[in-house]
Amino acid sequence: MKALVFHGPGQRAWEDVPDPTITEPTDAIVRVDAVTICGTDLHILGGDVPAVTDGRILGHEAVGTVVEVGAGVRNLMAGDRVLVSCVSACGRCRYCREARYGQCLNGGGWILGHLIDGTQAELVRVPFADNSTYKIPEGVSDEQMLMLADILPTSYEVGVLNGCVRPADVVVIIGAGPIGLAAILGAKLFSPSHIVVVDLADSRLEAAKSFGADIALNGGRDDVAAVVRDLTGGLGADVTMEAVGVPQTFEQAVALARPGGHIANLGVHGSPATLHLEDIWIKDLTITTGLVDTYSTPTLIGLVASGRLDTSQMITHRFNLGDFMEAYDVFSRAGETGALKVLLTAHSST
Repeated sequence: MKALVFHGPGQRAWEDVPDPTITEPTDAIVRVDAVTICGTDLHILGGDVPAVTDGRILGHEAVGTVVEVGAGVRNLMAGDRVLVSCVSACGRCRYCREARYGQCLNGGGWILGHLIDGTQAELVRVPFADNSTYKIPEGVSDEQMLMLADILPTSYEVGVLNGCVRPADVVVIIGAGPIGLAAILGAKLFSPSHIVVVDLADSRLEAAKSFGADIALNGGRDDVAAVVRDLTGGLGADVTMEAVGVPQTFEQAVALARPGGHIANLGVHGSPATLHLEDIWIKDLTITTGLVDTYSTPTLIGLVASGRLDTSQMITHRFNLGDFMEAYDVFSRAGETGALKVLLTAHSST
């Protein structure tokens, strides 16, 4: 089969690799029908995730069709259309029993495209298949479902729920990439009074407005702190979310929060950020980090299936599966291309 293979920082190739096979009774083999690229994949290519080694097939988001199941799989059969979750779960360990699947102790967690071969391929082996896939409801398209593999549950759990967004809150989201935009959709479910989005790319700020941001600020031109002070009577934001992954934006997220506020870190960081405890020790802040656990995926599927959550705006570029090199180029130059999420399908795109 063909797959997108990592060969060290900055090096990737669409090349021939062996087909995956069932190695554990709980495995399934899934034919990839639709797949996308995550910002985390760019962090891997940038050298920020050293656990990813030369030869690894990248990717951790896919929708596909089951072609084979192991003897221990009970809930799937060949022909089922499924979402392949970005997080795998054994379902038995302490953390899985607490629905903290991202911390699975028995070989799950974020492993696809990280510690084992991932989804940017024609076929993928899915461990713990009963616990790590979701059947696609009738009437829900591959495109809609694909957005629930990672960015929607990540932004909802690690951003909105960890940030404790409540009605009438002022919410500041720093970073208007796919995760930041998905955080707008999730935050809107809780009726905040204002959603303020900050980015350096005007094209992404326009996208933020179309997703429902009330105020979109360019961090290179606008006085973000002054705007937040004006909105909050000088207090600061109730919730800030960092969705970039660089020290400056994390420190900005902390600085913009009011006393007693919440700072939810969504970004993948490749270098240290300073925590200014000399300034904030007295502010009663709550700072959360997290890898998505995907416990919210069934809820989000229900919202999409009922029409209460619209993910259609996320996909801006479409490619055939064999066009991975071009898709990566477009996605990595999002500031120029306007790319949010790219869709690659095993059939001809329209």
